Amino acid sequence: MTYFQLFFIALVALIHIYIVILEMVLWTKPKGIKTFGLKSKEFAEETKVLAANQGLYNGFLAAGLIWSLLSEKTDVALFFLCCVFIAGVYGAYSTKKPRIFFVQSIPSLIGILLLLL
Repeated sequence: MTYFQLFFIALVALIHIYIVILEMVLWTKPKGIKTFGLKSKEFAEETKVLAANQGLYNGFLAAGLIWSLLSEKTDVALFFLCCVFIAGVYGAYSTKKPRIFFVQSIPSLIGILLLLL
């Protein structure tokens, strides 16, 4: 893999590590509430188990991308980048927040295209 490909895979992995922290650690804190546009602290408390579950899944995506970096396996990187891309598309659609598409899907799409070209 080229340095440019490795950079975008690492970038997507870092984004997902940050998402893990937001969803599993900061969900009920002011940073998490503001980032996700939650209604209130009470709502955050009521939904923190769901958010932690989401965070865990994002952690698996990050772990897969890190695995692809360490092993330099293009097929593994493509699989996890495609998973991230699809998750970003669905997240943006289901929450009506286009920001999710730009934060998750665009970097992963760039990584996919770099690996395929």
